[in-house]
Amino acid sequence: MLYLIVLYLILRVDAMHKLSELYALIGEDQLAEWLNITKNSIESVLKGGSHPEKERLSTRCDQILHSISNPPIAKSAAFTFIDLFAGIGGIRRGFESIGGQCVFTSEWNKYAQKTYSANYRDHHPVIGDITQVDANLIPDHDVLLAGFPCQPFSLAGVSKKNSLGRAHGFDCNTQGTLFFDVERIISAKSPKAFLLENVKNLFSHDKGRTFKVITHTLEKKLGYKIFYKVIDANGFVPQHRQRVFIVGFRDHVPFNWEDFDHPGKGTVTLKDILHPEDGSERPEPPFTEGRKAKVRKDFILSTKLWSYLKDYKRKHEEKGNGFGFSVVTGDDTSRTLSARYHKDGSEILICRGKDENPRRLTPRECARLMGYPDSLKIPVSNTQAYRQFGNSVVVPVIEEIARIMRPHIMQLIENQCQIVPEQQDVAAGLLVKA
Repeated sequence: MLYLIVLYLILRVDAMHKLSELYALIGEDQLAEWLNITKNSIESVLKGGSHPEKERLSTRCDQILHSISNPPIAKSAAFTFIDLFAGIGGIRRGFESIGGQCVFTSEWNKYAQKTYSANYRDHHPVIGDITQVDANLIPDHDVLLAGFPCQPFSLAGVSKKNSLGRAHGFDCNTQGTLFFDVERIISAKSPKAFLLENVKNLFSHDKGRTFKVITHTLEKKLGYKIFYKVIDANGFVPQHRQRVFIVGFRDHVPFNWEDFDHPGKGTVTLKDILHPEDGSERPEPPFTEGRKAKVRKDFILSTKLWSYLKDYKRKHEEKGNGFGFSVVTGDDTSRTLSARYHKDGSEILICRGKDENPRRLTPRECARLMGYPDSLKIPVSNTQAYRQFGNSVVVPVIEEIARIMRPHIMQLIENQCQIVPEQQDVAAGLLVKA
């Protein structure tokens, strides 16, 4: 009897410890799904309550933890990569397009996790707060991908924080320092290559000192050869969107941005992503409805909001400022879609004709504006969807960067696999002596 009591207590403590560890890593929603139990059951076990399958839970927790650090690699995978600050997986899509397999994902926002998980079925859950993850838990990988948070360096983010008297850039403890988690992981895992993405203002932030810290860290401290470039997505999609991309390789390779094939600006216009509203596409509730798949009235600006935006623009024009809304047609290219688009849609309003109130883009149109296919599932509210697309990368830009990185990634993998005769002889000699 004493043995059974001790065994029960061990299983109880063990299950609580592992549940607690996973709870911190992946959050309650994912944990309930991966364990196939209710959230109430998880809370009960964490509080020391009983559960009829504690032993199974402990075993299942072991399996999940193992899947995180030792994911199965498909034979068809050309290389492996990890996806940090993953958002809804825009950077991932580009590297899957050249044969890569994602073996680890981290994204802290639970709504982005929901969209990500709805579109990618992995053998590993999405990890939440990367700052709490021991690098030993992260599997070895060939390429590291990271669109580390841009708000501390963006023009809008800096202006807002200045007005509130708050720190920005690397002085912003909650977001700016996340770059150093990228450094920590690169240092520990030594991937063959990486791609980092951020806003254009990263170049000029703090009079260029921020970017110098980043380049010094990557080149001098970590020993990588880096290549950076500001790329405007205009031409890939009908949107003016400038972002800085930093490519790095552990060993020397003849990478050159001249290989990047950029379509001419204006190659595509908004009519290529707008709902045609003529019956040529199926209705997609809650975005479009009816036989002609008309955009729902919910997306049309109210007269009150439209009047407010016109007054706001007029006041700033009188002061010589450029603030205000932007109304565009299908023949135009849009401004940059931002994460605040859900508030009033003012940066991209679609003209509906003379004397008609304009409308916002639907989330599906935002997805298209960022280069996502219509097969992308959007399982979140419109507000969360707008935030996610406003924070996303433009997928075709990433695909083109991945294309020109691929031969160099594969060369480094091939170099690692090759053992020259001299090394074979040395290895054989050591084996005989042993």
